[in-house]
Amino acid sequence: MKISTKGRYALRMLVDITLHQHEGYVSLKDISERQNISKKYLEQIVPLLNKSGILKTSRGNRGGYKINGNPNKYTVGEILRATEGSLAPVSCLEYAPNDCERINECVTLPIWEGLYQLINDYLDGITIQNIAEQCTASEDNYCI
Repeated sequence: MKISTKGRYALRMLVDITLHQHEGYVSLKDISERQNISKKYLEQIVPLLNKSGILKTSRGNRGGYKINGNPNKYTVGEILRATEGSLAPVSCLEYAPNDCERINECVTLPIWEGLYQLINDYLDGITIQNIAEQCTASEDNYCI
């Protein structure tokens, strides 16, 4: 499993929105400038986050994006699944139930299941709010 720029940039975008939520809706232009991410690339990420219900959109002159609800309710795992798809380390774990023809004789399956559980537990234990709080606690106040 390798996290692409889409997943990494989605996290940076959501943390940026969280850090600037007191300003109201945050524009992609502002996020793009602060994060040094192409606005066009952010525009490709937005539909994935909208579809999963993570973002709220407002159109118009003062439009932009907000996190839909409290940033404490969205985990890194949830965001990465929305942008990357499955976080499974092997293809046979991507769908439940596991329909691999070798499931009953695969001696390595418990290893991959354990790794998958660790990945999910770790990433689902970190919220966007947790990351934002780390940023505000850092001395230079810029961490993304």
